[in-house]
Amino acid sequence: MTKFTVNDRPVQYKMDPQTPLLWALRDASNLTGTKYGCGIGDCGACMVEIDGEAIRSCLVTIAEAEGRFVTTIEGLSRDRSHPLQQAFVAGNVPQCGFCISGVIMAASVLLKKNSNPTDAEIDAAITNLCRCGIYPRLRGAIKRAGRVMRGEERIAAAPPPGITPEDAARAVPALTVTK
Repeated sequence: MTKFTVNDRPVQYKMDPQTPLLWALRDASNLTGTKYGCGIGDCGACMVEIDGEAIRSCLVTIAEAEGRFVTTIEGLSRDRSHPLQQAFVAGNVPQCGFCISGVIMAASVLLKKNSNPTDAEIDAAITNLCRCGIYPRLRGAIKRAGRVMRGEERIAAAPPPGITPEDAARAVPALTVTK
């Protein structure tokens, strides 16, 4: 049984120790913000933070995560109040959105280490693939988030998340079956 911390909560998985962290997060913990993209570590859609480093979770087994601290996009901020999330929304960065959680996690690690990165430093840290080509807006959003983190700029709060699961369940009309 593997034990480690995910989003500041201790977890214990009763899964094969060779299970990729990606699948433990998605399937056992229902943390679906971590995306499956390629499964071979090329795309970065599954990026999480492990002990302060940006790591592709498809390449790490839960045995390798034993005793470590893992942060997913859900642990970064549930209410979208993190400066990166606000800067991405304000800068209209996401297009299809599939890569965004991995990109934000990689950028979060970068900004923790350097809140004023150059374009070259951003390019070196954000090796995630985006088939929509958001890279120019991405650099601007990361720099803006850095300014917010340094107290040089404010961003109006990001729009509230969509409908909650509880509200969604209430909003769905009862299914009526007729013969």
